Amino acid sequence: MHDYLLKYQELTDIVKKLLSPEGCPWDREQTHETLKNYLIEEAYEFVEAVEENDYLKMEEELGDLLFHVVIHSVIAEQNNKFSLQSVAEKISQKMIRRHPHVFGDGKVSSVDEVWKNWDSIKRKEKKEKSDNNKAESMLHNVPKNLPALLRAEKIQKRVARVGFDWADVSKVWNKVHEELQELKDAVKEDSKEHIREEVGDLLFSVVNLCRKLDIDPEDALQHSNKKFISRFSYLENKFIEKKKDISESSLEEMDFLWNEAKRAKQ
Repeated sequence: MHDYLLKYQELTDIVKKLLSPEGCPWDREQTHETLKNYLIEEAYEFVEAVEENDYLKMEEELGDLLFHVVIHSVIAEQNNKFSLQSVAEKISQKMIRRHPHVFGDGKVSSVDEVWKNWDSIKRKEKKEKSDNNKAESMLHNVPKNLPALLRAEKIQKRVARVGFDWADVSKVWNKVHEELQELKDAVKEDSKEHIREEVGDLLFSVVNLCRKLDIDPEDALQHSNKKFISRFSYLENKFIEKKKDISESSLEEMDFLWNEAKRAKQ
């Protein structure tokens, strides 16, 4: 057996031991439901490692993610639902089925064609699995628990693949301005429900603008979050140097230091 297969088996044996009567009390209590948030956290920690370009951290976080794949599979196997082997088989079959241009006679000339084929095959699969043989909406399985910006982007990309998209970015700019004006009008009405609706529409339009400009909206916002934290930390440190409590300072003082931080490219 190849070394990597031995390592997979070793990890599976470790997980089974943890879940056994002689294993860890905490692990034995875990279910798919109790573990789901940990899986999400590990995925975000891997994303953070990628953003930091830290390969040692990436390796570690992928290990944590792999542990979750194995423990979920072992729990399912103990309940006679599925196994790690069936998980591997299903994803292998899916990749072969969804890439006929690699594993079959299909031909593609661009990434756009790859995506269109992928969606077409996916819709066909869903239709075949459906009891009433009706195709599900192509937006039906966009995960509900994704961060809102990421989910909006996924929704927009999917419908764009079938041609439901603005022809050029200028029309998206117009839509952003239109939604901003509608938000201003809603604020004048002082209706919380209407304001929330228009804020959502504006954000959705901005995500669309990001997509047309080939900018990842989640990544852009995270970058702005980091920039804000860095600049605010600059303020805090300046007030510490002055031996002054930041909460007792004026907005003018804070604004002066904020601009100073900007000039220092914090």
